[in-house]
Amino acid sequence: MRPAILFAFALTALAAELTLVQPKDLASQLPMRAPVIIHVGPNVLYRSHHIPGSIFAGPGFSGQGIEMLKTAVAKLPRDREILLYCGCCPWDHCPNIKPAAEALRGMGFTKVKALYLATGFKADWIDKGLPVEPK
Repeated sequence: MRPAILFAFALTALAAELTLVQPKDLASQLPMRAPVIIHVGPNVLYRSHHIPGSIFAGPGFSGQGIEMLKTAVAKLPRDREILLYCGCCPWDHCPNIKPAAEALRGMGFTKVKALYLATGFKADWIDKGLPVEPK
């Protein structure tokens, strides 16, 4: 198989194991009863606009990002709901969600979910008028 096909297959397999949350469903929970929301994409995207209350934990594809993620969640109970999001590119090409989810599972977290951004954060969140910081 070609590498692109293998990568898409791996992301599809992860999605089968990972609960996906739709943008409108998460937005309806803000700011009341949202899970811990962690951005695992590029810092430039987070600095530009991010989901209110979300934490930047570095890009999930890098070792440094995974270490930032582990530090960010170190004191959380292992049954705390955590929602990961990136939005750097279309869902089926994202290099950040899978490694971040695997790292959290490896730490014993049992309620890891991902925000499903089919196209990207701008198209699937910002352009739909969902809440962002900074305003």
